[in-house]
Amino acid sequence: MQSLTLTKEQLQTMIAHVDSLSPLEACGLLAGQDSKVEAVLAVMNQAQSPTRYVMDPIEQLNAFEWIDSQNMELLGIFHSHPTGPETVSPTDIAQAAYAVVYVILARVENLWSARGFWMKDGSFREVTLQVL
Repeated sequence: MQSLTLTKEQLQTMIAHVDSLSPLEACGLLAGQDSKVEAVLAVMNQAQSPTRYVMDPIEQLNAFEWIDSQNMELLGIFHSHPTGPETVSPTDIAQAAYAVVYVILARVENLWSARGFWMKDGSFREVTLQVL
């Protein structure tokens, strides 16, 4: 996937979610079709950590079932880096299990920024986030 398209409102939903849980990492799923996000689904970070996330398995399963019931696909996974970095961490690369865009929201000078990445086989590349 070369790009992921989302609305300003969807980006604000992600930012509100990660900001409300800071300084802990927060996470969630992005669902839609044809690289266009249609739904942002917040999922509890079971790790309750400022440097790591583990999606609550029941919430994640419920989100996957909802995505299927809406005839959508999993397009992305988002999580926060409340204290940086603005890019993927070695842990992110090691734990990337899905062929989706990983959106990292990082706080930079008190403002949240979002960047997308494709991770596969221990490497990563940046993916364009088109915010409409």
